[in-house]
Amino acid sequence: MTVIKHCLISISAVAFFATAVQAQSYPSRPIRMVVPTSPGGVTDTAARAVAPRLAEALGQSIVVDNRAGAGGIIGTDTVAKAAPDGYTVLAVFDSFVSNPHVFRNAPYDVVKDFAPVSLMILGPQLFVVHPGLGVKTFGDFLSLAKSKRAPLNYATAGAATSSRLSVELFKMTAGLDATLVHYKGGGPALNDLLGGHVEAMIASAGLVLPHVKTGRLTVLAVTSKGRSALVPGVPAVSEFFPQFEAQSWVGVLAPARTPRAVIQRLNAEVIKVLAAPEQKERFTGLGYEIVGGTPEQFGAWIRSETAKWGKLIRERGITAE
Repeated sequence: MTVIKHCLISISAVAFFATAVQAQSYPSRPIRMVVPTSPGGVTDTAARAVAPRLAEALGQSIVVDNRAGAGGIIGTDTVAKAAPDGYTVLAVFDSFVSNPHVFRNAPYDVVKDFAPVSLMILGPQLFVVHPGLGVKTFGDFLSLAKSKRAPLNYATAGAATSSRLSVELFKMTAGLDATLVHYKGGGPALNDLLGGHVEAMIASAGLVLPHVKTGRLTVLAVTSKGRSALVPGVPAVSEFFPQFEAQSWVGVLAPARTPRAVIQRLNAEVIKVLAAPEQKERFTGLGYEIVGGTPEQFGAWIRSETAKWGKLIRERGITAE
């Protein structure tokens, strides 16, 4: 037993030494940051905002690689199957946790196949209506919705998007019916809302806030747990329905089994980059606040969000169609 014990200790020491050496020399070549969406969206914008500063801090270039397709599954699976060495990382939007429940054939597990690095930004969605609906407050909207014989029409950015899931959560929490009109993206949905073809929408602040400021849309509530400085004086949906919360977010992950020391290095540098004043100004303009945090905190967030939205999707029978 003594010989076996010494062998085990020796093996552990060698493994620890190898990991330490790898962390000290990391990175020694360029890093690829996969974005599983097309250029121009929030995830892509966040990745490209962080990548240059992160490259400076790490001493190696970071290539942002857009791998769109199948609602984000193609790019995400690319990273799930990549070597766990810290040279391929993933920037993800909130649909990361809901996709495997909506797309039943997702070839990865969001908890088991990824190592959290850091949650980067978090932002509320805004509950907005067309001014022609004639309501100014969320209370007035609820009264109107309850009095209507036919349910109001809500635009969504697509059948499997967070804007659709937020409406489904609202329907379930408030006990109200709604007619959902799915579009191929937030832009087309917003255009029909601005044109008065649909009456309401729950969407990311960055998408609808400019039109709230010009008076073309009326904001009634925010979907964060509390009120948001983005829209002072506007209540949170949770003030009417305490269980309700739905937020948009972007974070960074690596493949599972990436060495702990590498994850810690990436986490520390990402947090430093996010702390720069220009980053706060940039993301505030997009409707987000900078979060940062530890890998453990991000992992707990992913598990919580996965359980929450997975339960909703199952109970409401939500599909991507």
